[in-house]
Amino acid sequence: MVRYSEPPVLLHDVIDDLDAVVQILERQAPYTPLGGWFRSGQAPVEPTLPMWFQNDWVHDRFTAEGSEVFLHHPGYLEAAARFYDAEVVEPQSVYVNLMAAIDGGGPAHTDNPRFHGRDRTNTPMWLLRTMLWSGLFEEHEILQATAIWWMQDVEGGAILYWADGPDRPPRVHDTAMANTALLGDNHGMFHQVGPVGPFDGERHLITAQAELAPVGDGSGDWAVTDRGAVQYRAPLDAIRVSVLWKADVYRTEAERAQRIRSSLSLDDVADRFADDLASRDLDLRLDLARVEDLTLRDAFAVAYPEATPVDAIPTA
Repeated sequence: MVRYSEPPVLLHDVIDDLDAVVQILERQAPYTPLGGWFRSGQAPVEPTLPMWFQNDWVHDRFTAEGSEVFLHHPGYLEAAARFYDAEVVEPQSVYVNLMAAIDGGGPAHTDNPRFHGRDRTNTPMWLLRTMLWSGLFEEHEILQATAIWWMQDVEGGAILYWADGPDRPPRVHDTAMANTALLGDNHGMFHQVGPVGPFDGERHLITAQAELAPVGDGSGDWAVTDRGAVQYRAPLDAIRVSVLWKADVYRTEAERAQRIRSSLSLDDVADRFADDLASRDLDLRLDLARVEDLTLRDAFAVAYPEATPVDAIPTA
């Protein structure tokens, strides 16, 4: 069974220079819909997506100008080391979410896992998540600290998080969110974004072709442009801006070296599942020739089900 994390810690007054963050936001515009890259070839003229935009500031070999204020934040490094009792904290990524006028929540979820030798570049996401929820690969998992920072208070925009496990009601951070960050283990804790205002009774849906960017007319407004037309316009202060930071953590340098040496192959994964399934008298095996087969995915989802957190709100 999957491990569940300890409750996260709330950090206050995280960023000293908020104007610098606004400058990064402006330089890295435009922003595209969450998951739009995945849906870009599917009915691009149909407005089916909420106004939830995202962009990477640090990922792989790309580092946005100024993003070091998050990537190497001393408070994050110290808090992550304490949270995991870790000697090694290696910042890996920074990305930003911008949201407005979403009348439902985001999905209640745990973040997607990575393992030494197995990640989304070489392994289907369903299999990575099944590896996590099986609890069979814990010694190969790359533990990651996550910090979520909010730039300002907006209408709505709460974060729900199941710090006491998925079978207990969630805690909520929904007031005085400006310049705070919640740091913990989002791979071992369910969490969910609440509805984001303004709540005007309308459903503001966009296509995967939409973009969010500053208007650039001196007003300070940002606008959502979709298929050549402005669909939404508001000042940045009214848009929910959150920046997420992730770092790999290891209790010691020796643990880091050992885990890197024990990288998993797909054959290793199949063999581990085979042993566990056989011990449970289940007639199911990970056929590597069928890893893209959705019927195989569904069968494994039954054998290794993900939890469903209680009291989650309906999603957009």
